Amino acid sequence: MATLFISDLHLAPERPAQLQQFVDFTLAVASGADALYVLGDLFEYWLGDDDLDEPFHRRVTDALRAVSASGTAVRFMRGNRDVLTGDAFAERCGASLLADPTPVDLYGTRTLLMHGDTLCTDDLAYQKFRAYAHDPLNQARFLAQPMAARREQMLGWRRDSEAGKQGKTAEIMDVSPPAVHALLREHGYPRLIHGHTHRPGRHVHHVDGRDCERWVLNDWYSSGGYLRCDAGGCNLIRL
Repeated sequence: MATLFISDLHLAPERPAQLQQFVDFTLAVASGADALYVLGDLFEYWLGDDDLDEPFHRRVTDALRAVSASGTAVRFMRGNRDVLTGDAFAERCGASLLADPTPVDLYGTRTLLMHGDTLCTDDLAYQKFRAYAHDPLNQARFLAQPMAARREQMLGWRRDSEAGKQGKTAEIMDVSPPAVHALLREHGYPRLIHGHTHRPGRHVHHVDGRDCERWVLNDWYSSGGYLRCDAGGCNLIRL
């Protein structure tokens, strides 16, 4: 038995191949695992839980509900793209919502789960927008708009974000080592699993004389993948 982790799928109607890959993954790989953790950015964007019955969204939530129905625990953590997912979304998926960060005991190893964007502390422009997007009052104002207006505003934010990335270095958009070390120290030097940066791999951080493992999940823009963890450790697997 194993626990699986995915993030940064960025599913959208204009990317049907990734949707099919996700559905195939839920059927062939995730169903029957101990648990499936989705650590944010399942969708390219999320306009609110009142959009649940949109056909594309229903295909995604139906796939996750089938995983839950198989006996696999489904856990969902919001990312920066789907920060507005809520209780109705989780109920439709048969999932439990997680706080960011969330500590778990993973087969005897203390492990901290995050989306990962809070570790990118050198990207000051992003952190400023993140604070805006997570403000409950700003969220309420956004959700009070008609769906068409929300979509137009969200797509404008996405265009601005992509344009802004052109002027940023890869180092600025990656995690800050001091932020990672401070987090590991605060939580008792656990293993860390996160997404967001689209730089999959295993890293070892030396903090206060301890070696701490950090696993970064891959995005699904080119090809999907997941992290598989069991009592023997973790491995990144490409689909």
